Amino acid sequence: MRFGRQAFWYSLGLVLAGAAPLGEAAGQTQQLGVRHRIDVVVSAEPDAPILQRLRWAKGELSFTVRLSANSKESKFFGMLHPSFADIVVPDKSDKPLVQQTKLWEEEVCHQRRGMPKVTVTQLGGHFGEGDGRIEISGMNRHVGLLVPPDELTPGIKLDQGSDNFGLFYGFRAQTRNSRLNVDLRIYPIDCFF
Repeated sequence: MRFGRQAFWYSLGLVLAGAAPLGEAAGQTQQLGVRHRIDVVVSAEPDAPILQRLRWAKGELSFTVRLSANSKESKFFGMLHPSFADIVVPDKSDKPLVQQTKLWEEEVCHQRRGMPKVTVTQLGGHFGEGDGRIEISGMNRHVGLLVPPDELTPGIKLDQGSDNFGLFYGFRAQTRNSRLNVDLRIYPIDCFF
């Protein structure tokens, strides 16, 4: 009987001693993580002034995007300033002004900690020449300041979708008077870290 108890405690000690290295080894295995890619598409609403008066005219657009993407493995905070020249105004609203373009992509795989926070803060540019030229200057509303003439409303949530790059979550910024849309698509890409 006494031998049975000693054997039990000895066996339990071996199991517990062996559990620590097994746990450490399990922690070293790769875990499913994520990295993100952000694409942009710029379009005009059917009632946009540029579609009504300037079909086939050339123009350019630039905007500012505030981006915060932080995890233990990867940290990014800053302003992105994409610009697009030689844009041709399409004849229909179902054609974009700016085709889908990669805006930003993480190079490091990290733990899942939610999506990056993105906000379009400004949109500027012009279309056409001479007297028919249309200037675009959309800005966010700020506390304590007058509402901008062409207010930019960011963070309009769009339906989840998928395309050649995979599943994406969409957010839109829209200008009130010039009726332009800046659609951001955030792609969560599975990876191992």
